[in-house]
Amino acid sequence: MVEELNPAIDFNAQFSQSLDMMDESGANILVTGRAGTGKSTLLEHFRSVTDKQIAVLAPTGVAAVNVRGQTIHSFFRFRPDMTTDKIKAVKDRVYKELDAIVIDEISMVRADLLDLIDVFLRKNGRKKGAPFGGIQMIFIGDLYQLPPVLTRNDKEVLAKRYDSEYFFDSDVFREVEFELIELEKVYRQTDAFFIDLLNGVRNRSITDAQIDAINARLAAQEEDWPENAIHLTTTNAMARERNERQLARLKGKTYVFEASLSGDFDEKSAPADLRLKLKQGAHVMLLNNDSGGRWVNGTMGILQGFRDESLRIRLPGGEIEPVEPVTWNRFRFVWDDKTRAVKSESTGKFTQFPVKLAWAVTIHKSQGKTFDSIVVDVGRGTFVPGQLYVALSRCRTLDGVFIKAPIKKTHIWLDWRVVKFITDMQYRRSDGQLPLADKIRLVEQAITDGFLLEMTYLKPDDTKSRRKIKPYSVEKMEYRGKPFIGLRARCLKRQADRTFRVDRILEIEMVVEEE
Repeated sequence: MVEELNPAIDFNAQFSQSLDMMDESGANILVTGRAGTGKSTLLEHFRSVTDKQIAVLAPTGVAAVNVRGQTIHSFFRFRPDMTTDKIKAVKDRVYKELDAIVIDEISMVRADLLDLIDVFLRKNGRKKGAPFGGIQMIFIGDLYQLPPVLTRNDKEVLAKRYDSEYFFDSDVFREVEFELIELEKVYRQTDAFFIDLLNGVRNRSITDAQIDAINARLAAQEEDWPENAIHLTTTNAMARERNERQLARLKGKTYVFEASLSGDFDEKSAPADLRLKLKQGAHVMLLNNDSGGRWVNGTMGILQGFRDESLRIRLPGGEIEPVEPVTWNRFRFVWDDKTRAVKSESTGKFTQFPVKLAWAVTIHKSQGKTFDSIVVDVGRGTFVPGQLYVALSRCRTLDGVFIKAPIKKTHIWLDWRVVKFITDMQYRRSDGQLPLADKIRLVEQAITDGFLLEMTYLKPDDTKSRRKIKPYSVEKMEYRGKPFIGLRARCLKRQADRTFRVDRILEIEMVVEEE
């Protein structure tokens, strides 16, 4: 790996280990973690330092533009009606020269799409007939966030073919091994209570006290909302209605800015409005990362006026900055015979002011962004797993969260197929690092020598706990007719006797008992 350390990045042990695994090994990798744990930062740094020939892909046009990549369908030349029997060999060296393919927002990739990718690469990749054509696959995303988008017909068809619509139930994912990297340090939020609350929403282990803490942020009336708070809504119609209503309230002239498109740039992939309507005083959100560091994608502002073909926007700190049009590129990855490398080239351009009306945006479109204050409006309720989690986790602090109507536990949707997949994968990884028999011997040794044990324990609902225990015994036990190896111990944190399943211990080590 090229040793170029970005001083703005926290190179903790886990981050560095993840980079090494992605760059030094050829292993297939799934990078996951809670919202705000630096998955996008890891991707960007990896692509900036690696010497590998890589392609970065995403399931949607907007996501692809955001990561300066290409959509999966475009890269593999998949038509909407593509099936595995229609895939042919193609004469394009780019697929044979790739070392790795990175797919971002993997939670939104369907099982049938991943199988299409596999069949295509078996025919056109580095190693004919091998899974994924012998190319390293790196998947990135939080599976507890938004799932694949399906029509009713899609659901019916996939249900007949796969156990679920998720990528992990594809045929190829069950055939090949993937290493799991779970980023754990949260950067977006720093308050421990809020982080625990968000994790409770994420895996639906939320307590009544945590529900009460969310609903303590109830602010039903507009006068109770901060001026710069953005509404996060469940539907496009709700967001559009609020934005249009608020814009109409403003006095003064309406300015209309038409986007410029050239080359191959699908309107559905547009990162900003094709027809942007603005008035002085409009609440807007910046949609790019300023090269000078004045704002980032998701920064809120208020339009102060227009000058010299630029927008004058007041940022949260009070400073007024000129914002000029930005050009986004749509890319494709190709092989360059001269440089003997895979390179990305622009196939289309989209130019527009990097802002959008931001009294409200949908929760889907807020994914990946960070805000200082939000108003969560679930309307008639949530309707997909992870929706409320994505909304709440956009905000840096609980004090910045405002709820338009009380939140109920029924608003927290969780797909237990995701939970089972993640926990099973963690149990397998743990067993590979320290097999069950070795864990039992370590516990028995601790009992004999009078040592304490420090362990990380994973419950079936994907709730982790780290605790120190004094072991009493390890023995065969039974629960609802199913046998397991149990550990009886004193939990020093709870000051109570507990029973743990040894196979659910992810990490364990002996420590000397404190005097």
